[in-house]
Amino acid sequence: MAQLTDTSRAVPGPRHSAAGKRRGRRRFGADGAGKQQNAGPIAYIILSFAALLSLFPLYWTVVAASRTDTEIVTPPTPLLPGSHLIDNLKIVWDQVDMTKALINSTIVAGTVALSTVLFATLAGFAFAKLEFKGRNALLTVVVATMTIPPQLSVIPLYQIITNVHWVGHIQAVILPSLVAAFGVFFMRQFLSEALPIELIEAARVDGANSLRIIWSVVFPIARPAMAVLGMLVFVQSWNDFFWPFIALSQQNPTVQVALAGLGNGNHAVDHAIVVTGCLVATLPLLLVFVVLGKQIVGGITAGAVKS
Repeated sequence: MAQLTDTSRAVPGPRHSAAGKRRGRRRFGADGAGKQQNAGPIAYIILSFAALLSLFPLYWTVVAASRTDTEIVTPPTPLLPGSHLIDNLKIVWDQVDMTKALINSTIVAGTVALSTVLFATLAGFAFAKLEFKGRNALLTVVVATMTIPPQLSVIPLYQIITNVHWVGHIQAVILPSLVAAFGVFFMRQFLSEALPIELIEAARVDGANSLRIIWSVVFPIARPAMAVLGMLVFVQSWNDFFWPFIALSQQNPTVQVALAGLGNGNHAVDHAIVVTGCLVATLPLLLVFVVLGKQIVGGITAGAVKS
């Protein structure tokens, strides 16, 4: 009996085996989690090549903006910067009111981005976490508007701004774009996953009203998505050409409308001047990303990590 007892002690039972496996998994998980994956030389080569391909169009824009039209169109294509950048910039400012265009585009893109982020976050929170009659049907209608081509609304919009005497004024470009269906859907999808309903219920138990919940609970959690949406809307609004070209004029243009009036002299297009204007129009976007890129990327990373 003593021998049998010793043997039974030596053989692990199911409980001991499961515990041993769990300990083994914990040790393996701890060791794996503590190690940092280091990229090899091939990864750095691929990333460097991809970065060069991405930066080459911007580099060639600088090269073309510093050359004359003859140098650009005459083979071989120049690959080094020239000495005509300052002269081309002066011509750009002489042909169009680029200063006013930059100011108008900043006002339009900034206002549209802020309003879209605000209204889309509020609407996304309502669709994601509030119960009200017809919520799903209304969301379907909002999403369905994304399938309507924007060209169909040009004639009604132009009739409206004509009746209110807004033709040639930047409010004719701002007001139709204050909120977008894509932004509402984007924020609704984010808040559905990122915002626990328990936080809202706890805030209501503590006596917080709806505005307090939105300010103290919804906005902090939605910050990563708000940053991404704001950047996307700002870039889209800055680069928008079709409706501003119809609603505005060269006397009060946005950047894209001003670019349409560049380089057209003696029935020939001066490509160097057009490219110089495109470079001027691109620099503010690069500046915005340099200033806010770290916060946006950090917000995306924080929002993507789950505990």
